[in-house]
Amino acid sequence: MKIITYNVNGIRAAMNKGLYEWIQEVNPDVLCIQETKAQPDQIPVLAFQELGYHCYCFSAKKKGYSGVAVLTKQEPTQIVYGVDIPKYDNEGRFLRVDFGDLSIASVYHPSGSSGDERQDFKMEWLNDFYNFVHELRKTRPHLILCGDYNICHKPIDIHDPVRNAKSSGFLPEEREWMEKFINSGFIDTFRFFNKEPNQYTWWSFRSNAREKNLGWRIDYNMTTLSLQERLKCSVILSSANHSDHCPVLLELNDE
Repeated sequence: MKIITYNVNGIRAAMNKGLYEWIQEVNPDVLCIQETKAQPDQIPVLAFQELGYHCYCFSAKKKGYSGVAVLTKQEPTQIVYGVDIPKYDNEGRFLRVDFGDLSIASVYHPSGSSGDERQDFKMEWLNDFYNFVHELRKTRPHLILCGDYNICHKPIDIHDPVRNAKSSGFLPEEREWMEKFINSGFIDTFRFFNKEPNQYTWWSFRSNAREKNLGWRIDYNMTTLSLQERLKCSVILSSANHSDHCPVLLELNDE
């Protein structure tokens, strides 16, 4: 089972940059998309159906902002939109699909880079998300949480940890949250397989950051410990170039 997370930074813009052909070539079983920046009627559902996918989206109320989607070849047994907290669901940040006892979610954590107000919102979300996920695990113990977490966990996950020590996305309190979250029963599946430095999933559009590989690793496929035996591989697909992010692949073995 091939599962990919991808922040496309606008699904319509990404389609214009060859996203359709890329999906056709890579052929994932499940594609979790973040930052669609589109309303439901602006999602190219028919194009995805041509590729053999069921398409589900959860858009922000604000046009051209946030939003998540899931493309899946297998029809889910259940689809759940949001975390049932209006201030987050209004921004379209969580969409879950279930396949029997396995749940896969596309998650878009807030960014705090625009100022103190949004950073405070981000920290509130992180706290509420933690509680939400641990309540969810009581009934859905086999979880895969794919998405843009907007946090680098450790210095190895960012190109310049010293100069970015006070930057949103690498703040001590954010990194502490990530450590707490992983230690509560989750696997950072990329790091499970790959301990090498200079592995990133997002680059600023400024200063040729991508060409110089001055990046941040902020996109993750997190799984519950219960799925550890099924983990096959995880790879950052850095050659995909439809966004300022790149996709991250997780492969699972069959049960």
